[in-house]
Amino acid sequence: QVQLVESGGGSVQPGESLRLSCAASRSMYFMGWYRQAPGKQREFVARSTSSGITYYADSVKGRFTISRDNAKNTVDLQMEGLKPEDTAVYYCNARPTLSISGYWGQGTQVTVSS
Repeated sequence: QVQLVESGGGSVQPGESLRLSCAASRSMYFMGWYRQAPGKQREFVARSTSSGITYYADSVKGRFTISRDNAKNTVDLQMEGLKPEDTAVYYCNARPTLSISGYWGQGTQVTVSS
């Protein structure tokens, strides 16, 4: 049982930044972020192992940074240089292994428009 609550979403203009936070009842080996844009499937954004090994989708590499604090059971996503195509509902995810879907938060809306 893992409860996940995202926060930090909002509406920004292209080029601006946002920081998303996820508060978890407990951490799992993989903590990460996914997003789902209108009319599209949910897609992987970034993940981090408990030791801080990270992996990013090519679309966000160099712009987004994932970080986690295992003591606080939090995982953040620093998003910089936001683009309109980043507009989506962002979901926090916790899973013990990549083959298991794990637990999901309720999502937080990120809107990037001029």
